Amino acid sequence: MAAASISVTESPLVSYLLRRADDALILGHRLSEWCGHAPMLEEEMALANIGLDLIGQARELYGYAATAEAAGHDEDDLAYLRDERQYANLLLVEQPNGDFARTMVRQLFYSAFVDPFWRATMASQDPTLAAIAAKSEKESAYHLRHAAEWVIRLGDGTAESKRRAQAAVDDLWAFTGELFHADAVDQGLIARGIAIDPESLRAAWTATVSDVLRAATLTKPANDWMQKGGRAGHHSEHLGHLLSELQWLQRTYPGATW
Repeated sequence: MAAASISVTESPLVSYLLRRADDALILGHRLSEWCGHAPMLEEEMALANIGLDLIGQARELYGYAATAEAAGHDEDDLAYLRDERQYANLLLVEQPNGDFARTMVRQLFYSAFVDPFWRATMASQDPTLAAIAAKSEKESAYHLRHAAEWVIRLGDGTAESKRRAQAAVDDLWAFTGELFHADAVDQGLIARGIAIDPESLRAAWTATVSDVLRAATLTKPANDWMQKGGRAGHHSEHLGHLLSELQWLQRTYPGATW
């Protein structure tokens, strides 16, 4: 019998942790899809390692969320046994890989936010969250550097690589506004010194992305219309397909272990 979905009792802290864990898990899974398909062996290893870093971050966050919820769930339950509408990841991270340029631009947009986010979260009043941030920031700094170098290389490369990189920037730009959205869950934790106001990171993100795009001879889109909804469980059609693959084993063989 297939495993049934679980219900999670979401306090503000649990909701906040699940959002960040979902971001890391979904993007980590997306990067894992490059295994066997990356353009060269070195990049095969790099993308796999970045994906593993993100999944490691997700495990830490899911584990803490399970402890905070205190309802008998564990990190695997939270990762594999929630329905699509229960996921609260950014729309950006669930977007398909596309070509290599699209993957690198998506990684740049995400990492340029999450690197200063983790650095700021190291000062959280929640010691467990601060400890997770201290470990994650070291990884995110490398992720950002790796993505930035590739975007510059592609944008300032051949006519074809530049075309693909610019197309990725134009297509993914509308998903970046959600990085800075804060709702009542965030605001309550921000007031207690637990969470970081994402709007306070906008200037750093904009400066980083603008510098990379300038070096890559790519143009920042003028359109400021933005997509949102991921934090509220409203996703693109891509997440359902991703979860059907991600959750298949645990759903089909409940409690399976290696």
